[in-house]
Amino acid sequence: MDVLSSILQNVRLTGAVFFDVRAQEPFVAETPDMEVVGKAVMPESEHVVPFHIMMRGSCWIESTNSSFEPVKFDEGDVVIFPHGHGHAFVTTLGDRCPPELGMYRRFQDHPLPFVVDFNDHGVWDTRFVCGYLGLDPLPFNPLLEALPDMTIAKRTADTSHIEVDLINEAIGELATDRSGGEAILARLSELLFVRVLRRYIEEMPDYSAGWLAGIKDPKVRKALIYIHADPSKQITLDDLAKSAAMSRSAFSERFTSCVGESPMHYLTRWRMSIASQLLRHTHKPVHEIAECAGYSSETAFQRAFKNIVGHPPGKWRRLNGSSVSGND
Repeated sequence: MDVLSSILQNVRLTGAVFFDVRAQEPFVAETPDMEVVGKAVMPESEHVVPFHIMMRGSCWIESTNSSFEPVKFDEGDVVIFPHGHGHAFVTTLGDRCPPELGMYRRFQDHPLPFVVDFNDHGVWDTRFVCGYLGLDPLPFNPLLEALPDMTIAKRTADTSHIEVDLINEAIGELATDRSGGEAILARLSELLFVRVLRRYIEEMPDYSAGWLAGIKDPKVRKALIYIHADPSKQITLDDLAKSAAMSRSAFSERFTSCVGESPMHYLTRWRMSIASQLLRHTHKPVHEIAECAGYSSETAFQRAFKNIVGHPPGKWRRLNGSSVSGND
């Protein structure tokens, strides 16, 4: 399994297309911070990532907390806010209108997406779709740590966003009351997220640093693939250097310079993320989870888990909603 797929599988990515927004200039549409409404739109997820697709027209996207400069949002563009920060869609820079927080909830008697019309006369020249992606929290999520506050994928003249077109078609189908529409939109939004991430990685400059740059580096990528392929097996620095076809010292220096931490520290943190998911979502006892995380000694695993996560495995399991108790 490639590294990005490994990360996304472990965070249990889920998606939903929530709003079909229609507006006429001038307009202001503000999205609150996900710390405020994330649980309302995706109650089963701890971390919520909003995304938007411009179906028709254009506007500006502005941060509501000054974390990024305004950017133009044009037809066919996709924008993602990995850290869930609040933002506004405006036709005039600087305009603001507090969002109606009551909109951000799931209505049991109404299918998604909800149509939001900013013009009472039903006339509109701008249309964009708003969705949300839910991720499980991890003690160490290198993907989220590496992403900026906002990621935008522009639709270029020589490429297309297949998922954008499919989402548009799927929303149109909902009007005919065909079965499975919400499920189709959910899966398409997940696919869209992966495609935007992949494009973002591919377009990163060669001099970039961080985990995403490590995926691009041919040597470091081989070591990351080796780690993510089977973190339960015994892995040494020599093994990782060999996978990258480098000497031990040269590999360690290159990995650390590129990713921002040593290879073995990265391995330990990733193992603790895997362990945290097993603690949360399975009934495995702690000693079996230790083995899945590459530890033959439960005591060593407990010590490493507490050092990285801040709590012993059993306590972390109880604090994070599992009904299964573990050893402290």
